[in-house]
Amino acid sequence: MLAIGQYNTLTILRGTSVGFYLGDDEGNDVLLPHKYIPADAEVGQTIEVFLYRDSEDRVIATTLKPLIELNKFACLEVTAVTNFGAFLDWGLEKELLVPFREQNLKLRQGDWTIAYLYLDEQTDRLVASVKVNKYLEVEDIDLEEDEEVQVLIYEKSDLGYNVIVNNKYRGLIYENEIFQRVVWGDVLTAYVKKIREDGKIDISLQKAGYLNTIEPNAQKVLDSLKAAGGSLSLSDKSDPIDIQTQLEMSKKNFKKAIGNLYKQKMITISEEGISLIGADQNEKMD
Repeated sequence: MLAIGQYNTLTILRGTSVGFYLGDDEGNDVLLPHKYIPADAEVGQTIEVFLYRDSEDRVIATTLKPLIELNKFACLEVTAVTNFGAFLDWGLEKELLVPFREQNLKLRQGDWTIAYLYLDEQTDRLVASVKVNKYLEVEDIDLEEDEEVQVLIYEKSDLGYNVIVNNKYRGLIYENEIFQRVVWGDVLTAYVKKIREDGKIDISLQKAGYLNTIEPNAQKVLDSLKAAGGSLSLSDKSDPIDIQTQLEMSKKNFKKAIGNLYKQKMITISEEGISLIGADQNEKMD
């Protein structure tokens, strides 16, 4: 069966003037236009393609890589707003529609938004929603504590950042446990810290026990980096007086602290100073 909104591994059946026709084991076929055909493709080979509907509402195959797949979330840019809703750039020629009914706030051109891709059962079309919470699973949490997961940062809260865990669950990273710069829309590797009885999931960007390994001076450097927006003009070459003035610690203790943080891949060190990992990334929204 051809699966719209997903990658399909299909067999090249025949060539035509408009492209290759690909087929599955059930006798279904779909067109792969010439512009998407790899140079070494030939009849009889299998090929992985993504299926969606084109501007004429036909199911079509492409070798382009979309930014989002069916039943998953991604941070996408709003390219236009019309009477039908907002349109998102998802890496394919036909842009992705977010109907007004699937917008919790009115989207504007140039916005970035966290979107969920689903198949509208009435129209059999791929549609996006930015009403993130209604598509997150809150029961039957199939995760284990200390398990490595992928998280998408989607919302700032009073306690820290709400994240989407493995494209399925809602989790929380506490503000006081973030020791790197995180950007709204980032996809990061993280770890399940605790699964609560009410289904809420505590997430950590460090493995269990890691927080206890940060000695006080390293913690002071981290706190100062966060307060300064992610960077400090101090390094192991800095004058001891400058270090003492800014951090109230000796140069020896400072060098030990940043060495520890560098080994843990939490900071970068350059001649200009030190920075939290990710502090040079551009944010997607103001």
